Amino acid sequence: MTVGKTLRTLIEENNLTQKQLAHILNMAPSTLGGYVQGTSEPDIETLKQIAAYFEVSMDYLLDYSKNQVSVPGEQEILRIFRTLPPKGRELFLEQGKLLLKFSQKDMAPPSNHAE
Repeated sequence: MTVGKTLRTLIEENNLTQKQLAHILNMAPSTLGGYVQGTSEPDIETLKQIAAYFEVSMDYLLDYSKNQVSVPGEQEILRIFRTLPPKGRELFLEQGKLLLKFSQKDMAPPSNHAE
């Protein structure tokens, strides 16, 4: 995914317009539009601003992972988590922990009970 596509997704998920985000980041709407359309790319300082506003890493914005191997759905889970409000994040984590707990039980070998 390009910076523009990632930025477009973040804008949509946060129910913003490009104009609103440009105002928040103190930049011209046409500048932000160029980033979203992929005709230009933000400099490092602008990437930092965008990452800070959306509470994501610059690696996420750049779609860069040192560990290029990812599990299918991993990026989507991370994206969903990051768009949730704090209470939603807590609930999301608790649900994930419960799912992990139950899946580990399902995969555990049957215990041998001698009767």
